[in-house]
Amino acid sequence: MAEAEAPNRSPEIRKDRIHNRWVLFSPARSRRPSDFKAKSNPQPNNKTECPFCAGHEHECAPEIFRVPANSTADWKIRVIQNLFPAVSRELDFQNPVSALGDVAVSGFGFHDVVIESPVHSVNMSDLSPSQVGEVMLAFKKRVEQLQNYDNVKYVQVFKNHGASAGASMSHSHSQMIALPIVPPTVSARLDSMREYYKQTGKCSLCDIQPNELLIDQSAHFISLVPFAATFAFEIWIIPRDHSSHFHELDNEKANDLGGLLKLMLLKMSLQLNNPPFNLLIHTSPFQVDPSYAPSTHWFLQIAPHLSGVGGFEIATGCHINPVFPEDAAKILRDVRILN
Repeated sequence: MAEAEAPNRSPEIRKDRIHNRWVLFSPARSRRPSDFKAKSNPQPNNKTECPFCAGHEHECAPEIFRVPANSTADWKIRVIQNLFPAVSRELDFQNPVSALGDVAVSGFGFHDVVIESPVHSVNMSDLSPSQVGEVMLAFKKRVEQLQNYDNVKYVQVFKNHGASAGASMSHSHSQMIALPIVPPTVSARLDSMREYYKQTGKCSLCDIQPNELLIDQSAHFISLVPFAATFAFEIWIIPRDHSSHFHELDNEKANDLGGLLKLMLLKMSLQLNNPPFNLLIHTSPFQVDPSYAPSTHWFLQIAPHLSGVGGFEIATGCHINPVFPEDAAKILRDVRILN
């Protein structure tokens, strides 16, 4: 395991220029950064088989597609409808009309599941780089399909690993929810990035100088701990080339991303004792104003769950992070993965 002693540092408040919010770093509230570990195995159950396993396809909601497309029992990835969707594809779309007071419209949308492997015990980090890349391409394909629906404005791709991170099934899977609205946190991110561009003439992610925050890099991506990380040991994977939409990813870059993402998941699991985490893809709305193109840049976020959220965070939107990003990045850099 990587070890690093935290210097005696004073609390610091940092501005997250991507999301336009503040984060309070308070290392005195915690132990050494290298002592952070998840408390226990985060999986919600210990089953050896479930409806997501090969041979149990009939127990799932309808399939949308599988990889390879012509496979039968030997599929690698399946994309299916969520059996318990948060939104409904059966509802008629209602345009959210701007009005004073409370506004409610039908919960139209799409809620899908991406089963990342037919084998119950296989996690995303167990897949080969090319297999992780295939999962990324399955995300891309489904996002492109959802783009054909005029009423879909934004698709959120996410993965919950571990019960405390929101996973109800231990079989490795991701989800995506397509919405007829652009969520306010997405709008705030786009506006913050555009404001940075207006002031500097540069994309805020293209302009990042990782230095002490860098964890690793590949031909097309860099991985780092963000300057104002919301969560301890939070990781971002950012495309080197400016790109507004995740679904612009091509096969070569998907394979490259697969390798770096696998490495980050392995480092995090080894250092932090397989913590619960959320994996999130932050992209742009389908119908974004062209003026946002130079400033919007998609990226992937991995947010480990090592401590809870308290009243201060809920009240202020300002999270307390007990580990300085530079310390977290050094520890993750130093984790050695044995082949």
